[in-house]
Amino acid sequence: MSDPAVSSLTPILAQVAPLGRSGLLPALQAAQSLTGYLSESVCAQIAVALGVPLADVHGVIDFYGLLTREPQGQTILRVCADPACALRGADGVLAAARARAEADDTANRACTVERSTCLGLCNTGVAANITRWDAAAGAFRNSVATHLTPSSLDALFAGQTVAAEDYVGGDLCIVTVLCGKGRAASLIEYESAGGMGGIRKVLGRMTPGEVIAEIKRSGLLGRGGAAFPTGIKWESAANAPGGPKYFVINADESEPGTFKDRVLMEGDPNRILEGAILGAYAIGAHKAYFYIRGEYPVAIERVRHAIEECRAAGYLGQNILGSGFDLDIEVRTGAGAYICGEETALFESIEGKRGFPRVKPPFPVTHGLFGKPTVVNNVETLAKAVYVLSHGADAFRRFGTPQSTGPKLFCVSGDVVRPGLYEAPFGVTLRHLIEDLAGGVTGGGLQAILIGGAAGAFAGEEALDVRLSFEDLRAANLPLGSAAVMVFNTSRDMRDVLVRLARFFAHESCGKCYPCQLGTQRQHEILTRVAAGDVRPDDVAALQDIGWTMTESSLCGLGQTAGSAVLSAMRLWPGRLGLGRN
Repeated sequence: MSDPAVSSLTPILAQVAPLGRSGLLPALQAAQSLTGYLSESVCAQIAVALGVPLADVHGVIDFYGLLTREPQGQTILRVCADPACALRGADGVLAAARARAEADDTANRACTVERSTCLGLCNTGVAANITRWDAAAGAFRNSVATHLTPSSLDALFAGQTVAAEDYVGGDLCIVTVLCGKGRAASLIEYESAGGMGGIRKVLGRMTPGEVIAEIKRSGLLGRGGAAFPTGIKWESAANAPGGPKYFVINADESEPGTFKDRVLMEGDPNRILEGAILGAYAIGAHKAYFYIRGEYPVAIERVRHAIEECRAAGYLGQNILGSGFDLDIEVRTGAGAYICGEETALFESIEGKRGFPRVKPPFPVTHGLFGKPTVVNNVETLAKAVYVLSHGADAFRRFGTPQSTGPKLFCVSGDVVRPGLYEAPFGVTLRHLIEDLAGGVTGGGLQAILIGGAAGAFAGEEALDVRLSFEDLRAANLPLGSAAVMVFNTSRDMRDVLVRLARFFAHESCGKCYPCQLGTQRQHEILTRVAAGDVRPDDVAALQDIGWTMTESSLCGLGQTAGSAVLSAMRLWPGRLGLGRN
């Protein structure tokens, strides 16, 4: 065994070997942190230790964007070039970084520069993820840099990384009260602001059934995009036969324009943990997984620290606060796959497989992680559940509308004065969000608004007075989705925006189902050609056919929404796209 990384793997493999195949992704990530890539000898050692076929190990590595079997530079710079960062000059930063890396040391590959899909830093772009060798730690470490320009690359290549603070505002300050300070609130700070009051109120004093009834009465809908009633999900898992039961926090936020979960994790991780503890108690789960996307190094570090704080204070572990309830939370990190935000693909990832979505039914509440009853909740959903169980369903319903209850977090990026995260009650208008809270449009008049993230739909100025609620947006034929609002002024070329959105879906399609695998590629090819001025007579019909085929026949939400933004833009502005007359 000549590979020096193999001997270094011994303590890592000893730790993950008892997990079997479920330990595959953590083992690969830990091994790659030692040398920057996964050599054949390392792969073989991991395969033997975990009892996983070597071909499956290779298949997992090749599926995830952050894993590689090829040697990389001592620094790996991944520059986001998706729409929000593109508006800030991402293409120029990427070209300058590549030129700088080539000039510095082509022979020794001192720096590898890659184009990245969205990094969840849409409010502070141009953004980059940096994987750099840390000699003191003897491993590669990840960090992020924001507000990059070609002139700021000198400092970045010299080892300096500066990440800007997130702007957090809005009409309300309920779940964001401790966010936007450039650091994570400690457990003591969280408790001083009323945190952990829900646990003290619930554990040992309310039955799981009473907890679920209160969540149902609040009308809390999932905040991850699907808007499924949280109380019904908890009730279904609680009543499902068999066990053990699992609780999963979905923090694999990867959609362009969306960064709310990151802000919560980086600013107030204890609030999310309290929500997970309450949810696990309600369904009878004693093991929870906190799945965080791998491109969020700051969030990963702060969540892990918060878990240790909670464990030391008696909020995690055995017999929590003397209630007789036991719970352990384990952090799992993604490895670069947007599809793992889909709940069943997330299960596959935790189980040590490629992140392919499963066919439903059966549904996760009866057959989820490891085939057992499982609840998956989004980060924001759990933060809201804490408010419901601390203050009561009636207090929660004071905010919002009868059908869209409670406060909501909105991510605003693009051509606005103050890109940031805004907390407001359901029912405020788009105009209020963009003009009053985010400061209005910069660089010209308003041309377009992308509502709901990359999987959302476009609207024009006529939609400014639409209220942001599930029912009002549905009536306007618009989705809420991830509650991302991206603004484009009149100087922007919408053809370029569509190409970037199409590239995102083509890059992130897992390839399991044919409509999405082929459809996303063809959509990207046609839009790239159209943006270059090569428009053909059948392009409109082809794009419509591709879009609706993906919508109607794809296996999961990625393919079902991969054409929605394109279809909406074609309907609104065919002339601007070179596909017809306005």
